[in-house]
Amino acid sequence: MTRPFALAFSALLLGGAAAPPPAAYDIVIRGGRVLDGAGNPWITADVAIKDGRIAQVGVIAGEGKQEIDARGRYVSPGFIDMLDQSGRTLLRDGSAVNKLNMGVTTLIAGEGGTAVPAGELAGYFATLEKQGIAVNFGTYYGAVQARVKVMGDSAGAPNEAQLSAMEEEVRAAMNAGAFGISSALIYSPASFQATSDLARLAAIPGKCGGVYATHMRDESDKLLAAIDEAVEIGERSGAKVEIFHIKAAYAPLWGKLMPQAIARIEAARTRGLDIGANIYPYRAGGTGLDVTIPTHVFAKGREAAHAALRDPAVREQLKQELAAGPQADWSNLVHASGGWKNVVLGNAHSDLYKRFHGQNFADIGKALDKDPADAAWDIWLAALPARASALYFMMDEKDIDLAMQQPWVSVGTDAAAADSMADPQTAGRPHPRSYGTFPRIIAEYVKARPVLTLPDAIRKMTGWPAQRLGLADRGLLRAGMRADIVVFDLASIKDHATFDAPTAAPDGIGDVIVNGVVALAKGQPTGSRSGNILRHPCPNV
Repeated sequence: MTRPFALAFSALLLGGAAAPPPAAYDIVIRGGRVLDGAGNPWITADVAIKDGRIAQVGVIAGEGKQEIDARGRYVSPGFIDMLDQSGRTLLRDGSAVNKLNMGVTTLIAGEGGTAVPAGELAGYFATLEKQGIAVNFGTYYGAVQARVKVMGDSAGAPNEAQLSAMEEEVRAAMNAGAFGISSALIYSPASFQATSDLARLAAIPGKCGGVYATHMRDESDKLLAAIDEAVEIGERSGAKVEIFHIKAAYAPLWGKLMPQAIARIEAARTRGLDIGANIYPYRAGGTGLDVTIPTHVFAKGREAAHAALRDPAVREQLKQELAAGPQADWSNLVHASGGWKNVVLGNAHSDLYKRFHGQNFADIGKALDKDPADAAWDIWLAALPARASALYFMMDEKDIDLAMQQPWVSVGTDAAAADSMADPQTAGRPHPRSYGTFPRIIAEYVKARPVLTLPDAIRKMTGWPAQRLGLADRGLLRAGMRADIVVFDLASIKDHATFDAPTAAPDGIGDVIVNGVVALAKGQPTGSRSGNILRHPCPNV
């Protein structure tokens, strides 16, 4: 015998069979129908994961420490929520179970701003990292936050010194890792910000590939003018533009506004503006009852508005304004929805009114023997300092279909991660988008109706938003990319959250992996906290 063979033979006699070789990978997903996130057709392949990244896609010979059998199921990149509201929730509860149940692995928040001031953003990110979060998280900084810090919450134009101070706040947020600035111009005091002021602030993220993300000034009868403003801000600032939850929320012009809105955006893209939008797949929007109050009431600040709404004479004038329809500086969502019968109480934040959750304000008014406006405003005042909310049924399904088919549209929930620490007695009735958005895209718009193909639906939820945000190592199933992955069953995927049962969990999402760690296994959360804070690089702007 040769010496090496003799030694091996002796070892076999003395110690039995040799130990098996160590696993080559952390996880191997076997035999799934792989959708790469770029819109390509699926292929049958294995996906190997090691050290938080995709090591290989194809035929994998090596074993994984953990093996997932995906035969008969689809494997795609983890879904990216382009309009998340979890900035504050994650500080209390990092589990994000409702997001994981939908296959979401990345949240982009900040429509209303960050959970902390710009100067505290770096510390906020560090706190989330220390506490641990189940999903990846990034955020925009709110332009209104800079305004309120510098000049309060009343109306008025800033002077040069004030604008310079606002710019410093934006710089601080960008240096900390914000993806850009956001605006929510339908709400005061953001509604008091001028186009020129926003363009000036957006120029700061514009210098480093950042985004101007906007809940536009109007989504109803003045939708086209609002798009023109967003485009102007993008073209003047150099920032990318992201339109939050694109919609044609105006019943009198259903079928007419949306094609015109799409044409406006296409024209801007043709000129070279990097502009896109996101959408949620529901006919109703959800927001505070304060939007039923004309903007001018808030011109002297929130406290003054509260006092005004307690004055019966003021209310009578406001009711006349409600009945008159939209105003130049106010999007009348009651009118846009077709009246109070199409506005439903979501959360009263009050024991006195919680029995009306899920009822429309025409019926609530009758039950209280009040004008529906008085009922709404009484509930709004009783909730303070919390924000009473409602559902506004103001979109048409055909308009939603048309918007969703645009190649530059991604998906967002406009909802927060569930907070297990919240009091269920005061939680009210949330919008079903919190629990159903992403499975609904597939169940309704791919399976039930031929609005989207499956590869395109996945692209809208993965590769496209990652590209928009500059997440070069996420959103695709390719070697070297971060291992954010969802395994789902096309046959059984279904959203069950409805306006009557909004917290029902979906079916069909089996396994979710975040940065190479299983966060949802066979539909059950594992308790992992493998999410990363995502920071947009924008040093020293």
